[in-house]
Amino acid sequence: MSPDLETLKHRYPGAETFTFGDNRTLCDTLLALVRAGRKVATCGALAEFQAGEATPEVGRCDIALNWDGTPALVIETIELIRCRFDEVSEAMALAEGEDDSLEGWREGHRAYFERTCGFTPDMQIIWERFRLVEDLG
Repeated sequence: MSPDLETLKHRYPGAETFTFGDNRTLCDTLLALVRAGRKVATCGALAEFQAGEATPEVGRCDIALNWDGTPALVIETIELIRCRFDEVSEAMALAEGEDDSLEGWREGHRAYFERTCGFTPDMQIIWERFRLVEDLG
């Protein structure tokens, strides 16, 4: 049986919680990619972090939630890069594990940001490389 959120927060002091994606299907897909070792990075719009979403910190472990709010896995942030959307390199895009090309990454993430917070090619993002610490599934 997976530990509950309270137990995990005790095990990982300072951990923040977050959900990958903006819908159940995307969340499930992204969690599966992390579990498979294909997704080792993610990104978010700086505006979302400025609006109150917990900003990742190098060395901190955070708890990724299933869409229903139950703990799915624990990751540790190992690298952060703040840059413009249009400055994301192919290596950065491929580390996110969702696409096989920079162009595919740009298309998918443009659509995501248009749905969630607005998009401009020069928008600031925070790109995060992480490692899987614990799979709770």
